[in-house]
Amino acid sequence: MTAYTHETYISPFTWRYGSEAMRRLWSEVGKRRLWRRIWVALASVQAEVGLVSPAQVAELRAHQQEINWERAQELEADLRHDLMAEVRAYAEQCPLGGAIIHLGATSMDIEDNADALRLREGLLLIREGLKGLLAAFGERIEAEADTVIMAYTHIQPAEPTTLGYRLSQYAQDFYEDLRALDSALPLVRGKGFKGAVGTSASYDHLLRGKGLAPGEMEARIMAQLGLPAFPVTTQTYPRKQDYQVLSVLAGIAQSAHKFSLDLRLLQSPLFGELAEPFGQHQVGSSAMPFKRNPVSSESVCSLARYVAELPRVAWDNAAHSALERTLDDSANRRSVLPEAFLATDEMLTRVRRVVQGLRLGREAMQRNLETYGPFAATEPLLMTLVQAGADRQEMHERIRECSMAAWAAIQRGEASPLIASLAADEVIRRYLAPDVIRTILNAGAGVGDASQRSLEMARMIRQALS
Repeated sequence: MTAYTHETYISPFTWRYGSEAMRRLWSEVGKRRLWRRIWVALASVQAEVGLVSPAQVAELRAHQQEINWERAQELEADLRHDLMAEVRAYAEQCPLGGAIIHLGATSMDIEDNADALRLREGLLLIREGLKGLLAAFGERIEAEADTVIMAYTHIQPAEPTTLGYRLSQYAQDFYEDLRALDSALPLVRGKGFKGAVGTSASYDHLLRGKGLAPGEMEARIMAQLGLPAFPVTTQTYPRKQDYQVLSVLAGIAQSAHKFSLDLRLLQSPLFGELAEPFGQHQVGSSAMPFKRNPVSSESVCSLARYVAELPRVAWDNAAHSALERTLDDSANRRSVLPEAFLATDEMLTRVRRVVQGLRLGREAMQRNLETYGPFAATEPLLMTLVQAGADRQEMHERIRECSMAAWAAIQRGEASPLIASLAADEVIRRYLAPDVIRTILNAGAGVGDASQRSLEMARMIRQALS
């Protein structure tokens, strides 16, 4: 048997990314425990109509958790079929019940129901991660609802906003992701028990004269599993389901990428307004000891790009599944499904840690506000000039000329001369006194109702999490 250690290639999702709970869910042993749970449910319903004995079911149930991975791998090397290898390994543990494991079933009756259970449990774990992240955002939003900062459009200074309002934008994205997840969760369904091409022919033959229709057998088994079934399937459940679930995860990845990219920009000393937490002994660069790189946010962006591409693979699996079934989805689903969940799980953990430990460069916020805030105030100045009788187009040009000159001075490293130049402009002074001009520009453009909207967003989050 191959020893899977770090002497050989191991996926980073095996040990580096994702929580232990998510890794256990998508583990091979975890999957095989689900297979056995499904086989027990199948046998228990078959026992109700005398197809198998209660003693056989009891024996299967007694050994349900005893996965022998090594023996299953030995068998698979010869059989070249992982599910049948597990059937044989299970049967070896159950001298009485082993003979009736998988009676009437096709592989996907077991595998697809197990995958649906994992999809649902995975979404529930992601949901908990989303809730924790939203709670962290809610606390930050409330604390910074009134903290005035510059807003940036086109990555250029625009008008003031509040830090709480900016954080509300990110929180709103994750809030919508939670809503999308909650809409998708109840729609996750298993294949049920419909046999090789979805017609239930094998079960119809097996149950003939037993007083139990295949559809009723399926309903009883699925009730034991706590999982609804698609009403119509081929050999598999519709692969569209994978695409729909992965699209929800890709939406979460998009939200995580947006927040993390913005943080990477704002952590640059050119902004200096926000930074992710940095450990006391953390190393930012092997070559440059002074570096404090936003490595967590960069990692989130990297994982987000990966998750964003996975729905395309699921799309192809669904679109290219010719007729009643082809096997060209099987190999990639072994990676695509678990890695989508593990990567999303990791992103939520990292973003939550960043939000909780977010470092605020308040001096940089104030400096940027003082430098660029007056430019935003030129709009209320323009409106006040027009109300005083000035020509709007003429005043726009005068303000533009003064603004461009002030921008050039800032780029040379000089203090902004904007307020002084506008207060001294002879044309503008025909309509407003210099003191009035300075008062308008020093007051800034204001932040409107940003604070109130921030607090409302925090309230919505609390309500959603209650």
